[in-house]
Amino acid sequence: MKNTSTQNKSLGSQNIIPVIAILGAVFLWGSAFAAMKHLVNTLNPWAVMWLRTSIATLALAPFTSRFAGTVKKGKDRKALALLAFLMPCLYFLCESHALTYTSATQAGLISASLPLMVAVGAGIFFKEKTTRAGWFGLALSIVGVGALTLTGNPSENASNPALGNIMELGAMVSAAGYMLLVKRLSANYGPWTLTAVQNAAGAIFFLPGLYLLIRDGIGPDPLTILIVAGYLGAFVTLGAFGLYNVGMSKLPAGKASAFINLVPAIAAFFGWIILGETLTIPQMFASLVIFAGVWLAQRGDKIDWSKGPFHSLFKTSTKQKSAH
Repeated sequence: MKNTSTQNKSLGSQNIIPVIAILGAVFLWGSAFAAMKHLVNTLNPWAVMWLRTSIATLALAPFTSRFAGTVKKGKDRKALALLAFLMPCLYFLCESHALTYTSATQAGLISASLPLMVAVGAGIFFKEKTTRAGWFGLALSIVGVGALTLTGNPSENASNPALGNIMELGAMVSAAGYMLLVKRLSANYGPWTLTAVQNAAGAIFFLPGLYLLIRDGIGPDPLTILIVAGYLGAFVTLGAFGLYNVGMSKLPAGKASAFINLVPAIAAFFGWIILGETLTIPQMFASLVIFAGVWLAQRGDKIDWSKGPFHSLFKTSTKQKSAH
């Protein structure tokens, strides 16, 4: 009995570490929307991303030889190249430009669709099961994202919300691909090896931003710009991705991505506190549709659909479940 109790405690402590790591990453990601919005209001998005990835690479450089392992030849190199292209290159390219057109709050809300994309991808590539409720939740969430995009009106913080929200959705597709690749590569590489590859690739990809930074300068308040860029580079780009890679290596892809549901709330909080952003009533309803889709995908397998108005849609899966 003692051995069983000790083993359960050990398993519990092993599970809590990746959960804490992912929660830390989610908090940092949520705070990044407002910080990024502040920077892209002053600097070119390419300059912002070069600052972020370069600061992250410099911060990790002294520890690379200790924590990062060697990269194997063959398919792993192609997978690592695709990983780095999706995140940070394509993801940050879409998101930094998105935040020049839409608000940090709206961009954060669109990130609620990410866990569902990952869940679907995990079902296709890793055979993690996605219920019919999960598919329905994905569709509902996408409808909410569309409604959020169409109801966005130009404002001081969102000059072209439709374009910005579409680009943010593209960033989420890139992020979903990245998370699935992390799950596949974490079997052979430690989280800090993956993080080092990502940051170095990003610093090279966004190198034109250095030229723009030299040409245009760093803005009227360089100290604030450097502090915010330092936070994004050292804490968000390096810390958040490192923490998330730690958590993803220990948890199923679907469960790990579910924590991203917290990002919209955190992004909206920082958008309100730092930037004074608000949502219109139609956008609030669209946000509720997004959260409803996410909730449905997460909880759909625990609901008795035979008693609801959509029982005909889900009765097949319910019968199959009861047959087992």
